[in-house]
Amino acid sequence: MTPCGDREAGDSFPMRIRIMILATILASAFISAPVRASEPLYESRLLRLAEILGSIHFLRTLCGEEGNSWRAEMEKLLETEAPDAERRARLVGRFNRGYRAFDGVYSVCTSSATAAIERYMKEGEELSREIATRFGN
Repeated sequence: MTPCGDREAGDSFPMRIRIMILATILASAFISAPVRASEPLYESRLLRLAEILGSIHFLRTLCGEEGNSWRAEMEKLLETEAPDAERRARLVGRFNRGYRAFDGVYSVCTSSATAAIERYMKEGEELSREIATRFGN
């Protein structure tokens, strides 16, 4: 990996996290919970995942990744969840909070920014796996 977080050609870690996020999205589409005013059991984890996506979006862009793939992952999550306006605002707010958490800290890609990317990628993968396995059936 280069100092700015670019991946070597054979490194599949970004693809693994995308697959896990997709699995979470698909699992959440099939979660059967009674209709009620309270939030789903996985809500706190989903909010954290939204925050992680925001952080990764900022950091990966800072470190040279082009495009909006992490924002697109968040949009897919929102499409799948189809939240009401209040819940959507919470999810989007957490994504933005994750983005802003690093916006004020880093103006250039550094080794600590790259380390933060790695930590957040790992945490996002673990959260995605947990949501899919615990709440997907």
